[in-house]
Amino acid sequence: MNFAVGLKPLLAEARSMESLEKQLICPICLEMFSKPVVILPCQHNLCRKCANDVFQASNPLWQSRGSSAVPSGGRFRCPSCRHEVVLDRHGVYGLQRNLLVENIIDIYKQESARPLHNKAEQHLMCEEHEDERINIYCLRCEVPTCSLCKVFGAHKDCEVAPLPAVYQRQKVRGPGSPWWAGGTRAAALTPAPLPSQSELSDGIAMLVAGNDRIQAIITQMEEICHTIEENSRRQKQHVGLRFDALYGILEERKKELLQSIAAEQEAKLQRVRGLIRQYGDHLEASSKLVESAIQAMEEPQMAVYLQHSKELLKKITDMSKASMSSRPEPGYENMDHFSINVDYVAEMLRTIEFQTEPLGEDEGDGPGEGSEAATEEDRLDSLEAPEAAEDVGPRQKPASSPHGQH
Repeated sequence: MNFAVGLKPLLAEARSMESLEKQLICPICLEMFSKPVVILPCQHNLCRKCANDVFQASNPLWQSRGSSAVPSGGRFRCPSCRHEVVLDRHGVYGLQRNLLVENIIDIYKQESARPLHNKAEQHLMCEEHEDERINIYCLRCEVPTCSLCKVFGAHKDCEVAPLPAVYQRQKVRGPGSPWWAGGTRAAALTPAPLPSQSELSDGIAMLVAGNDRIQAIITQMEEICHTIEENSRRQKQHVGLRFDALYGILEERKKELLQSIAAEQEAKLQRVRGLIRQYGDHLEASSKLVESAIQAMEEPQMAVYLQHSKELLKKITDMSKASMSSRPEPGYENMDHFSINVDYVAEMLRTIEFQTEPLGEDEGDGPGEGSEAATEEDRLDSLEAPEAAEDVGPRQKPASSPHGQH
């Protein structure tokens, strides 16, 4: 049975009552207006006692006339809109009472005092017969229904009982007692027993305990998630430091190899540039000698020509005999012997994996431990040493021999 038709007016009424209650709250004491309620000129309401308290606070030098219970006039501001309220000689007691608000408060209190289930019963209407209230209980289907459903509807072949009787017996019976215990006109029926209030309470307690266990499991799993995140962060830091150490080893080795290439480059350049200077000096001297010889041949005086020709001829002969055979051997400019093979190192780096056995407590405490980084460095050095000896060492020896050739 669907009770949506009956519940909608009930929910609407509950919202209306809540909205009404907000309108009946005094802005001073924040409680429902207490009699008598006074209405200010600005149409806002206050409890008379609250209005008198505001008046007393705004008029500390106020003196009564004749009797302390009758104020002698004054003024104060409305706490809702700050409108200035001017009182006559009667003071707060001269303000008009709001009888309408007082009557509404009385009705609200009477309505609020009524049991909730009574209100629900008044508004629960049958879905099939919208004008019929739900007032009986089908014992076979175990659902509330209306009289027309019993006479003409889906429950005409079912046994029913008055709804209040079923409700009262369910509330008062103990565990295992039939709902008809106590004797009613439905006692002659033999329905299936309904759940008692204690059984429902036990079920609720069981659900609450189960919820507590589930919440504890959720909390535990949340802690596991936090621990996973923390451990992952720490291990990411460790892996990053290990690779930073490898980067450092590669950078250092790269620097050493580049320095070897630069050293041989400088040595070869110095030798070749020395030969260039030597040949340049020889070329300059030869050019000057040729110029001197040409000038001598153009000398018109025979005595002067014969005087210098013998010495000039000797210089030409000596210049021609000068040895200029010193030069770099073929392939001297080649630097291919500095090539390296890093394929095996790259393959080794690609095979880096996590250890199958967890690190010991001392090894895994801090990412700054140098044992693992030192192990990786030793492995790289051991694998790199043969290659360095094979590719660089033997091929550098011929490079040193030309230094002495001129």
